[in-house]
Amino acid sequence: MRKIGFSTGALALSNFELAIQYMKDAPLQFDAVEISALRVHELAPLIAWLERVDFCLPFGSVVIHAPSVMNTKEELEVADLLHKVHERQLPIVLHADAYHNAAIWRQFDDGLLIENMDKRKPGGRTADELDIVFDELPDAALCFDIGHARQIDPTMIEASEILKRHGQRLKQIHLSEVTCGSKHVPLSYTSIVAVRSIAQLIPIDIPIILEAQVEPTQMLSEVQRAEEALNAFSETDAQWRNAIHGRVVA
Repeated sequence: MRKIGFSTGALALSNFELAIQYMKDAPLQFDAVEISALRVHELAPLIAWLERVDFCLPFGSVVIHAPSVMNTKEELEVADLLHKVHERQLPIVLHADAYHNAAIWRQFDDGLLIENMDKRKPGGRTADELDIVFDELPDAALCFDIGHARQIDPTMIEASEILKRHGQRLKQIHLSEVTCGSKHVPLSYTSIVAVRSIAQLIPIDIPIILEAQVEPTQMLSEVQRAEEALNAFSETDAQWRNAIHGRVVA
């Protein structure tokens, strides 16, 4: 069974504590969480919270998402704060277009997970553009956002190329449907079919982070859709039903 969880930003925007509570209270067993600080001012409170709580709780995989927009001064401050995360051996997701000075980020080695971008961004969207990023950050790992890749190329050829060329760096998957307006929404049937075309390129032990903005009552449905897409089982397949059943807490 794959490790699956949610981004806190998908469940409660900037209120990561509430999002984690939603995951703890859900009748599901989550194996992963990504705690998001997508805005610079959200990072310091997140770090302070990490230092005073047993942040892992029931989650086997815990990742921190760095701010998505920073100026050069903020970049230094953010990197300094994230050293506390790195010291605790928690991976850090960074948007491929968010950094200015690569030297600042090389010190995080493979604890830094570069995320491929959507169509709004000027780079980091394709395998070729990721080549440039990884030339600057040669030890960094990859957080592969399937929805971003599908938005760039609905045929999934580019998604396949990213995984074939950079798959040895893969440490986390972001999964949702990404609209033309770059919104993260629940998986549709067409996106499930698209994900199935590359599912065999994603090792079973790679954590899956769901990014669709959903209500707590919709969490199980989105997990079901993700399992159906990534395990390439039909809805009537006994293995697929058993995988979902194994997540539901009686």
